[in-house]
Amino acid sequence: MRKLLTDAARTLAPPREDPHGPLPPLLLALTVVTGLVDAVSYLALGHVFVANMTGNVVFLGFALAGAPGLSASASIVAMAAFLTGALAGGRFGTRFAGHRGRLLAAATGLQAVLFAVTVAVVLIAHGEVTTRVQYALIVVLALAMGLQNAVARRLRVPDLTTTVLTLTLTGLAADSLPAGGAAPRPGRRVLSVVAMFLGALVGAALFLHADLHLTLVLAFLLLATVSGSAYRLSVSGAVWTRPPS
Repeated sequence: MRKLLTDAARTLAPPREDPHGPLPPLLLALTVVTGLVDAVSYLALGHVFVANMTGNVVFLGFALAGAPGLSASASIVAMAAFLTGALAGGRFGTRFAGHRGRLLAAATGLQAVLFAVTVAVVLIAHGEVTTRVQYALIVVLALAMGLQNAVARRLRVPDLTTTVLTLTLTGLAADSLPAGGAAPRPGRRVLSVVAMFLGALVGAALFLHADLHLTLVLAFLLLATVSGSAYRLSVSGAVWTRPPS
């Protein structure tokens, strides 16, 4: 338990010598964004995911088999937009290959712009999710999340992919002491799961008991905060801004 709490504290407030600097808490914030976004996409956009592509592949199979309540076209559109966003993320990774801080700042800044577009779309539609609004939101949100996933992959901070928890949960169990492992980064792994859970919980609560646009506004604010923080913290050219060896 002490190791878990110590690792969690180091993740939330990294020590000066941490090779990843402030990236862990910033990526945890992006993990919260993922929970918020998938709550919106699943509950409001017709049982589709814009960040969890594993779920979309499964939903596509279900839909083609004739399962009710699922749309093959929505899953295909989400995957295509996600891949386009991931392609853009790859380009960002190449452009800012030597500076992880600027990479994160630029990518999350673009994400914030995309989320601002989704807020505008929902407000213009007065909260009514028509088919046109549904697909517009799926495309823009999946673009943003594909970008995020590609950039997180390029940042290479262990156990903080921001969108995928399967391997994180597997590592948490498989590397535990009862299983004979050394349990590396247990606090970080637990925090990653908690961040996704809290994002989903808050996103669902806002959608069910308030307005759809509030979830998107919250995600926008988190992205804007991450972008500004990454830019401000990386101007010094600290060691953590360099790609890990």
